Amino acid sequence: VKFLRKAERILRDRAKMVFETNTLDWSMAEIFAFGSLMEEGYNVRISGQDVERGTFSHRHAILRDEISSKTYNLLNTNPKNKGEMTIYNSLLSEYGVLGFDYGYAMAAPNTLTVWEAQFGDFSNGAQIIFDQYMSAAEDKWKQQNGIVILLPHGYEGQGSEHSSARIERYLQLCAIDNMTVANCTTPANFFHLLRRQMKRNFRKPLVVFTPKSLLRHPLAVSTMEDFTNGEFQEIIDDTINPDNVKRMVFCSGKFYYDLLVEREKLNRNDIALVRVEQLFPLHNDKIERIISRYKNVQDYIWAQEEPKNMGAWSYMLQRFELKELKVRSRKYYSVPAAGSSTRFKLRHQRVIESVFDNIKE
Repeated sequence: VKFLRKAERILRDRAKMVFETNTLDWSMAEIFAFGSLMEEGYNVRISGQDVERGTFSHRHAILRDEISSKTYNLLNTNPKNKGEMTIYNSLLSEYGVLGFDYGYAMAAPNTLTVWEAQFGDFSNGAQIIFDQYMSAAEDKWKQQNGIVILLPHGYEGQGSEHSSARIERYLQLCAIDNMTVANCTTPANFFHLLRRQMKRNFRKPLVVFTPKSLLRHPLAVSTMEDFTNGEFQEIIDDTINPDNVKRMVFCSGKFYYDLLVEREKLNRNDIALVRVEQLFPLHNDKIERIISRYKNVQDYIWAQEEPKNMGAWSYMLQRFELKELKVRSRKYYSVPAAGSSTRFKLRHQRVIESVFDNIKE
């Protein structure tokens, strides 16, 4: 068997992560989640417009022999498997494919059924499935469903059509524990989230806003111990000394790393960055326990890279039991992001700087 040189390099890099550096990235989190579930007897099914390779070339679940063109699904080669993985590059109809996958997940509750959008905003082609089935089926028909929706999301200068998965629209559909909405910042937390989806004794749809730049971000890595000893963390507290903190900043997803880099650059140990990994259900008691550690806080901020009329801000304003919560975000806009790369960078940096502006005594 002779794989393409790029595929061989990817396999070498993955082996190096496990056996040498102990810094595992997002692709390894997926492999570990799918592979461990298969060993435990669960099947895995993935579909979407570019899922075999992954839109951002991180997955490479199917490898091809350069000479014979024969395909290999590496996760199916494990002799310990009790389950099977199937993965399909789908046709370009989000509505049709997601409708089929929703029905598949309903008929096969012990299969981790995953639909991944090529970019998160492309999911609007399947809006009927989200509105009429995913968010409402249990309330209308007492019908549970464990489908997983992966929506690539993040502001990285790719324009208005390739930046936002429209977080605000999914959060607007959330009520009475009808589904789970998450925006993870670490590979290990994503791993535990996927496993939890099958290990629960009930089924709820799971919407995950997945990263793009974090797939290869040097800070967005986890150790083997994070996978083997940890569990899914709905909220991740900061590790700085709480006695020095005067401003608490709550954020979610990739924007956390933008803020973290800026904080280190400015050496601002008076600002805590708290990550909300699970946006819904939002458990305020867990947030309150974290807040109670910080005795000298004067400002509470929700920070997001999306415009003020988008993202999670409106939802947090309603659900967050903290009346003095303020926001740092882009202004109100009719499109998620600027088409101009220069304008995008200016707006993005302006939001980051506003998070670290002067704290009023």
